Amino acid sequence: MIKVMIIEDDPMVREINSKFLNKVDGFTLYKAVSNLTEAKKYILARKPQLILLDVFLPNENGIDLLKWIRKEELLIDVILITADKTLERVQQAFRYGVIDYLIKPFTFERFKEALFQYKDRYNKFKNNQEIEQMELDKLMGTSSFTHEDNFTKGLNKYTYNSIWEEIERNSNDYFTAEGIAEETGMARVTVRKYLEYMTEEGKLERIVKYGSIGRPQHKYKRM
Repeated sequence: MIKVMIIEDDPMVREINSKFLNKVDGFTLYKAVSNLTEAKKYILARKPQLILLDVFLPNENGIDLLKWIRKEELLIDVILITADKTLERVQQAFRYGVIDYLIKPFTFERFKEALFQYKDRYNKFKNNQEIEQMELDKLMGTSSFTHEDNFTKGLNKYTYNSIWEEIERNSNDYFTAEGIAEETGMARVTVRKYLEYMTEEGKLERIVKYGSIGRPQHKYKRM
């Protein structure tokens, strides 16, 4: 399990982010704190692998913690979660090594995407001594995971992979967009868009089941 620290001064936001985190497999909340002094104490006591860090804290700035982590050469990754959308702040954050930047308010789907991306990279680096360029490009997001020239704009590779992993768990049974949406926590319309794309790729078979009442039901199955 990947240990995560949340640094957020707003109790309601801290609680929401904690609940979001608990919904994502492979992660566990180590500590949720409201200020940098407390954060440093717990970081030194038991280093987390990942920190979800707010920028605007009472009389403090989350970037200062980021600078401290780099100065101390601590092996900790950071995702910024902030309402600050200025390009100056975004550039500053990436210069100090954040792995993602979530602008409030954000959806659970985007939150989960950030964590899945991190988990893929964390596990790959942890379990291997070397890596090929193609695999590294996938992890860094510098090349598409499939059919780069034909991949439809507006689709995200991590959302795609999350849905495909759930489909693989369905084995050879027929399933619906509603069922996948319930299991993944994504919106039905989002899942439906990806299932249609996978059907166009030839990965899925789609059937339409007409009932006596209501709209026809679309069901899918792996090819």
